[in-house]
Amino acid sequence: MKKATFHEDAEAEMIEAAQFYEERSSGLGLSFLDAVEEAVNVICENPKAYPLLSDAIRRKIVKRFPYGVIFAVEHDRIRVVAIAHLKRRPEYWRYRLSTER
Repeated sequence: MKKATFHEDAEAEMIEAAQFYEERSSGLGLSFLDAVEEAVNVICENPKAYPLLSDAIRRKIVKRFPYGVIFAVEHDRIRVVAIAHLKRRPEYWRYRLSTER
């Protein structure tokens, strides 16, 4: 099983979304983080089970939340490039594919 790493901007998106949900309802931010963690764990078990968005990028929808984990399968890891809200700015994260952060 491959290990997942997060682009620093993807990690920041995840934290920002969790804070947003926590402000709306106590405990909802933690539920969001748990759902993202579950999605990433499932991705690591079978990364090629999720649909391609492009030649090398795949997406897994996060349960209960309108977010997707956008990731690339690399030879030694799963690289999470975005925790993307599904209704906002499609493909804004593309520039991250060329940056290693």
